[in-house]
Amino acid sequence: MSERWIPLDAKDCDPSPFVQFHAWFHDASEVMRDREAIALVTASSDAKPSARMVLLRHVDATSFGWYSNYESRKGVELEQNPYAALLWYCEGLGRQIRIEGSVEHMSAEESDEYFSARPRGHQLGAHASHQSAFLESRQYLETAMHDEELRYEGRDVPRPPYWGGFRLTPNFFEFWQHREDRLHDRVFYRLVGSTWVRERHAP
Repeated sequence: MSERWIPLDAKDCDPSPFVQFHAWFHDASEVMRDREAIALVTASSDAKPSARMVLLRHVDATSFGWYSNYESRKGVELEQNPYAALLWYCEGLGRQIRIEGSVEHMSAEESDEYFSARPRGHQLGAHASHQSAFLESRQYLETAMHDEELRYEGRDVPRPPYWGGFRLTPNFFEFWQHREDRLHDRVFYRLVGSTWVRERHAP
């Protein structure tokens, strides 16, 4: 092979995009420090997009998930328009994966389980910070955190009702492999009925 990039062809991809995702995610373990970092793109009801990085905390055979404040900008936008796109990028391997689909809240039980496993400081921070709201100063936030520490001193910190998981159920994937001369390999997965169809697309 004349280049360092690994060729990608539709026939070589697993029939399941989830299996293919796990293969690339595993390959990245030796070249990425924060494999779980993904870009999340949402849009408001009037089609104005916004993007931010979140941590991928859930993957199963049908969905991807992350946790956040339901009253944040992304939470409000997903309430208005429950569709989103994810982007995972591995510079070291010259790879990216795009994922699109519908979004819903995870169950209260799932959110409770994850919240209870978080470091205590993260739990208190979820109470102290009203994500995306105007903040007068850093001191105001630190005071709120101190107040929460006193409030829950000596007892477990409960999950706030406005904080929990989001689940994205995909209907589209793109696996993108960097190649020389910008002749990149791109494999799309489209959900047709209950079947994933693989296709090569031009770079």
